[in-house]
Order: sequence, then C-alpha cells, then structure tokens
Amino acid sequence: MNRRDFITLLGGAATWPLAARAQQSQSMRRIGVLTNLAADDPEGQVRNTAFAQALAQLGWTVGQNLRIEHRWAAADAERIGRYARELVALTPDVILAAGAAGVAPVLQASRTVPVVFVLVPDPVGAGFVDSLARPGGNATGFVQFEYGISGKWLELLKEIAPGVARVAVLRDPATTAGQGQIGAIQAMAPSFSVEVTPVNVRESGEIERAIAAFVRTSRDGLIVTGSALTVFHRDLIVTLAARYKLPTVYFQRIFVTSGGLISYGAHVVDQYRPRAMSTVFSRVRSPPTCRCRRR
Repeated sequence: MNRRDFITLLGGAATWPLAARAQQSQSMRRIGVLTNLAADDPEGQVRNTAFAQALAQLGWTVGQNLRIEHRWAAADAERIGRYARELVALTPDVILAAGAAGVAPVLQASRTVPVVFVLVPDPVGAGFVDSLARPGGNATGFVQFEYGISGKWLELLKEIAPGVARVAVLRDPATTAGQGQIGAIQAMAPSFSVEVTPVNVRESGEIERAIAAFVRTSRDGLIVTGSALTVFHRDLIVTLAARYKLPTVYFQRIFVTSGGLISYGAHVVDQYRPRAMSTVFSRVRSPPTCRCRRR
C-alpha cells in the first residue's frame, strides 16, 4: 500500500460506521488490548476511555459488532508475557499493544496475528518492523517520539537549573528504547558540562536505593525517560524528586499532574483517538500492510 492509498484509507474512516452496522449481521470482531499498567491506574483508564470513544465514533459497539479482551500487566514482565500468549491464543482479529514492553512478547507469540502498537519510541531498532516506510510482517503503529527529544530534556534541565552538573537518568535497561534515550542524553552531556549516571528502573526498592545513592550536592538533577516502568512508578519517582530536591524533567505530562516539575513530550492519549484507531480497524478489514506513522 503506498502513502496516498494509506492517507485515503484514513480519510475514509468517516464512512466506516455504515460498514460497521452492515457487519453486525456477520461474525463479531474481536480485539485484544495489552497494557502494561494496572487496571485501576487512572492513566490507563484515560487511555481506555479515549479508545472506547474512538470505537463509538467509528461505529463499533461492544456486545453488538465488537468484543474486546483487555489485559493489564501492571509492569510485571512475567505477567505481560503470559497475557500476550493468552491474547494470541484467542485468535483475535487484531491486537492493540502499548509500549515496547507490550509489543515484544506479542510478536514473540505470533508473527501472523495483526498487531497495532502505540507509544513505541523505536519500532525499527526494537525489531518490530522492517522500516517506518514499509513495516512488513504483522505489525504497524505509531511512534511516540524520536531519540533526539532526549537531548531536549537535558537542555530543558539546564535551562531551569543552570547549576546542575550531575544528572541521574531513569531508564528501562531491558528495552532498546531505554538504551537509545540515554545514549542521546550522553551524547549531549559534554556540551552542557554535565556528568550522566544511568539509573535502572525495575522495582520500587531499586529506584529508592539508586536515587538515594546518587544524590550528593545541590548541583544534582534528574531526567525520567520513557518506559512503562517509569509511568507505573511515577508517584514514587515524583516523591523522591521532591524529597531530595532534584530538579527533574519528565518525558510525559502525567508526571507533572502527579506533582512533578516539568515535562516535554507527545500527547499520549492522541494515539488512542479516532484517527489512530482507524489503523486498528484497517487491520481488522485487510491484511497488515499499513505504514507506520509518527504521532
């Protein structure tokens, strides 16, 4: 499918409610949704609400022409792998997976079930798609941001706290995105005369110990990079930043609404809105040949 055809497909989404109603007499469609947050996480509920609204606007009604299988992994690697296999075993028409931590186990479980991903910084580097122009395989989706934005976080930190000389960077070392983001920050560090210290994000105790061990002087700062783990532990991270008086830049606005200082990044919920979700339903209707798109 070329770029013009793909844009035409998205532009035709307004006519899909009629087609959706016509399908009600046919087999019900099934979508699997894999999220690496807890079921009661307010952020997860906001995304889920946006997704439900997108479904309604596109003419899909749960219980009539659509069934959704939700799985909430709560930042547990074993659980997300198990849920990925469960969803694949249900043979859904398409799986919507959030974040690199969610997409990887789904693609390990199946290279045939269509997959649409959201909130993935580097789908090519992670091996989810062959390229942004021609993803190939059974996956397509939306890029959350490019690694260059990581350098912007360091620039912002120096603007709000010019005296900062040492910066701890919270990252998920298990993902390609975690490595790529800190790599971009380290590349920029010499131009801002700062020393960068990686801090791994796995569980709350490790985060507390690592930040406590890092803090030495009033010239310390913190950058929180993008991952499902940092979002899951956001309340703890914001609390620790306040406790140790660390000027902190976050990759997502939700940290600021939780009490953090400043953020710079994409509007996450937009990837769950109608235009994005039209990609999900193009997967339901046709083979997985759509292009990846940056949001």
